[in-house]
Amino acid sequence: MAAMENKILLGSYPMNGGDGKVSYARNSQAQRRAVDAAKKIITEAIADLLDIENLTLESSNRFQIADLGCATGPNTFFAVQNIIEAVDHNYKTKHRNPQTLEYQVFFSDRIDNDFNTLFKSLPSSRPYFAVGVPGSFYGRLFPKGSIHFIHSSNSLNWLSRVPNYVGDINSPAWNGNSIYCRGGAKEVAEAYSSQYKEDMEIFLNARAEELVGEGLMALVLGGRQNGVPLCQTNMGKTYDFLESCLFDMANEGIISKEKVESLNLPQYYPSDREIEELINNNGYFSIEKMETFRGPGKHFYDVEMWSLIVRAGFEAIVQNQFGNEMVEEFFDRYTKKHADNLFIFDGNDVKSLLQINIVLKRKVC
Repeated sequence: MAAMENKILLGSYPMNGGDGKVSYARNSQAQRRAVDAAKKIITEAIADLLDIENLTLESSNRFQIADLGCATGPNTFFAVQNIIEAVDHNYKTKHRNPQTLEYQVFFSDRIDNDFNTLFKSLPSSRPYFAVGVPGSFYGRLFPKGSIHFIHSSNSLNWLSRVPNYVGDINSPAWNGNSIYCRGGAKEVAEAYSSQYKEDMEIFLNARAEELVGEGLMALVLGGRQNGVPLCQTNMGKTYDFLESCLFDMANEGIISKEKVESLNLPQYYPSDREIEELINNNGYFSIEKMETFRGPGKHFYDVEMWSLIVRAGFEAIVQNQFGNEMVEEFFDRYTKKHADNLFIFDGNDVKSLLQINIVLKRKVC
């Protein structure tokens, strides 16, 4: 057990646990904005599309919700509360003498997620029964036909693993000069795109098994404008700063250059057209509502806040690749580099990431 103390599991990328200064719980303001921005479309979808009478409810009038990629809170609690309020309103509006619905909420994330912090911070007056479900959403998590509403926000940009070949120096897809999918090198872009397609097919197939017929699923994720590579976005510039700091430290002999060249972030940002095509090709879901808009860019200018958000999301990956000793210096360097290069975000050639909100309905076979 001791040997695993500071290691994360292969293919797992937990957010920083606890509730300290660099924790995800205290540094996920950008993710909270995404949850808030998706509230309207989710509320409208529940009002327009959720036919509770025809859903398969338990005899106890149990309504089951799953949040996939819950992390450590508190954003998952806001998302769940939004869903329950909308379902309650829908149910009471359409029934003259409605029975009280009982809600069961499944909070799911990777097995090395800090569930202790999550459950310690559960709202005391919550109108639901809470359950933790550890495991990857790139596979089955629940019994067949058991969930009425699935929600996932800020999670589906994470791949199940780093794509094949991008870390292989002998491959045309070797990505040794970058730590992310910039979008310029054709072979690298194709490797990441292929992995995303494979992952999304697995994700959609699993959710199709778990949702009841005509159950709903809301997906909130980041994306790119069609034809715009990630390196030309504000998020891409963040990755450029991280990458530059790592190569600086390697050139100074602080960390291994080979380890920098072998690091590839397991993230992918699809275009709205790409994600729509993947869902339609899967065939198990109908796209009932979809909206795309530019994400807010102002948080990139708040250097202290944004640096902590970045650290909360990526520290585990950095630590696992390079060890504990360099972490503080690395993120200090990143914060300074970001502050020194704020003018980059003012350029007309730097595009905003998109927020893509989608509501799907499980087709009845």
